[in-house]
Amino acid sequence: MQIRVYYEDTDCGGIVYHTNFIKFCERARSEKFFSCGQSPQTLEVGFVVGKLKADFYSSAKLGDLLKIKTQVLKIQRVSVILLQQIYKGENKIFEMEVKLGCVNLQTGKLQVIPQEFLEVLQCKI
Repeated sequence: MQIRVYYEDTDCGGIVYHTNFIKFCERARSEKFFSCGQSPQTLEVGFVVGKLKADFYSSAKLGDLLKIKTQVLKIQRVSVILLQQIYKGENKIFEMEVKLGCVNLQTGKLQVIPQEFLEVLQCKI
């Protein structure tokens, strides 16, 4: 998925604010579902972030075109671990490993990942 850096994504010096890299990755995860004709949540089920590890390698600036790559590392019964990388041109500028838990939105408790979500996660986009 590609994202252009807009003024709202930057600090007063035109540099992407560090937490926006995490937001860009969230957009890419959601877009994976949308491009498969699904929503990343239903009325009953959704994903929550349980853990993330982020590495910042370089900055991005106003106007840059960034590419976000998402790779499934491991699917478990109630969780999934993803590797997400952001590139500016050929240079990797950010990398994040994130563990998402599947939760029942009514109870807040972990639940088995629904089949339709598994199909999207296993789809190569």
